[in-house]
Amino acid sequence: MNSNIDRLPTLYIPHGGGPWFFMDPPPSDPHLWDGMAKYLRGIAGSIGTRPKAVLVISAHWETERPTVNSGARPGMLFDYYGFPEHTYRLTYPAAGSPELAARVRDLLGASGIGSDEDGERGFDHGVFVPFLLVWPHADVPVVQLSLQAGLDPQAHLAIGRALAPLRDEGVLIVGSGMSYHNLREFFSPSERMMQASAQFDTALTAAVEDADPATRDARLAAWKQLPDALACHPRAEHLLPLMVVAGAGGADRGRRTYNDRVFGKVVSAFQFG
Repeated sequence: MNSNIDRLPTLYIPHGGGPWFFMDPPPSDPHLWDGMAKYLRGIAGSIGTRPKAVLVISAHWETERPTVNSGARPGMLFDYYGFPEHTYRLTYPAAGSPELAARVRDLLGASGIGSDEDGERGFDHGVFVPFLLVWPHADVPVVQLSLQAGLDPQAHLAIGRALAPLRDEGVLIVGSGMSYHNLREFFSPSERMMQASAQFDTALTAAVEDADPATRDARLAAWKQLPDALACHPRAEHLLPLMVVAGAGGADRGRRTYNDRVFGKVVSAFQFG
């Protein structure tokens, strides 16, 4: 894949809670999702260049080896439960890209990382929910890449490094997760958990924005040592997409591009390049 467009950044974005953007907000907080929705809607304009395709690493797909969705027309995978019936009729008819899927596998293989492909899997909500806001007309091809079982941060940083050449080929690499993801506490009014989310977010932002790429990656790999890390992420799947985009970010310094509170918990987005 060749392109004459400028190098694209890499993004770590929040995808909200299930299909909440497409539901009535709770009466207690009618503007609950406004900030996050505004951020997502602004991505296309903020990156300055329309990508040829998007590669999304979603928190909601884990496989033994990194697996790429190679279908030309992925369907929908409604991997949430208990939401209103209309949220199971959402559509996101973006094309896939078998060409990009093959390129992803080639790059991983060149770095000694084994991979697989799946031509049948549809877009999960870590893809279609945010991208219904980012590119609502579904007019940019989207390919999804899984997380690797075991959720080793070093392995996901290495995956990102292997995929970095895509940035010069017109591909936007996006990690879709949530910088705070403790569902047991997400709706809790606990002041302690609100403080924990703020402390973790401050430390995570400092790690992302470290000026030295090697130190940054080492701090991210050791994310469990950050203040209140396990209180905010009892399991790592919603944070690991950040490792992939940081690895692909290479020497480009990271920065926080969005910061808000949702149910009192601090949530951020980050960009490299």
